[in-house]
Amino acid sequence: MVKKPLIVLNFKTYTEGMGDNAVRMAKYCEEVSDESGIEIIAVPQIPDIALVAGSVKIPVYAQHIDGVGAGGYTGHITADCVRSAGAQGCLVNHSERRLLLADVDSAIQSAKKAGLTVITCTNNISVTSAAAALSPEYVAIEPPALIGSGIPVSKADPDIVTGSVEAVKKVNPNVKVLCGAGISSGDDVAAALELGTYGVLLASGVIKAKDQKAALIDLIGKV
Repeated sequence: MVKKPLIVLNFKTYTEGMGDNAVRMAKYCEEVSDESGIEIIAVPQIPDIALVAGSVKIPVYAQHIDGVGAGGYTGHITADCVRSAGAQGCLVNHSERRLLLADVDSAIQSAKKAGLTVITCTNNISVTSAAAALSPEYVAIEPPALIGSGIPVSKADPDIVTGSVEAVKKVNPNVKVLCGAGISSGDDVAAALELGTYGVLLASGVIKAKDQKAALIDLIGKV
């Protein structure tokens, strides 16, 4: 038996994880979390945060925040706003919403001031090291080419995972490493943990599944 992982489920903008579907998906996450004792975080679209957070007790995170405060920032997403909507944390710098390093820094600092937990996404070992130096609670290593591919990074490129784990230990051992990109099964999760990560960040492997709850159950079946 390996240690229990953290599961972070990104709903992205899939219709299967939007509006009422987002609530249904989050409830599946809550049911599986309660049954297994494994922490599962739901990450819906920004407009669905309040709806989802009001429907479940598991943590709900935002998919993105900007490093700006209150004021003349039309179209930006503030840490305080998602916090007030019920989010407990956020993703920063996902490969589908990439930021410059200075913007990553300001977003993390804004999140910390608002009391949000931060998962900073990275695409290689160098970026992982830089992200760890900014002291988010987590970094999630996700090579962009493998996102949504169904090919887990833990199998396609295990060295980038172990390299990221070692890099983070050297820079800031308090930061935990998550494994993303292509995660879709219990075998993938077990492999990610064996490579030294704390858990996984995934999306389509569950959100796009015909039976989402069954996919979640399978995901934790080897831990």
